Amino acid sequence: MSYAALDAGRVAKAAELALQTLAAEKETSDVHQRKTILIERIHALAKAAAETAGQGTVTLTSEEFWLISKSW
Repeated sequence: MSYAALDAGRVAKAAELALQTLAAEKETSDVHQRKTILIERIHALAKAAAETAGQGTVTLTSEEFWLISKSW
């Protein structure tokens, strides 16, 4: 599994856009709900890291990054 340290502010913004895209879809499947919950968690962690003094990065797996980038 690959990991990367990314700018937390940019990850939070990308996750927010992904959540907007997912909200616009009228899908209610279990997969869609799990994807939304995972991106909500990533968004919350990235936003908290971006707002924490001296922190500015968040580490994502390649799968998490792919999930966010696939949705926006």
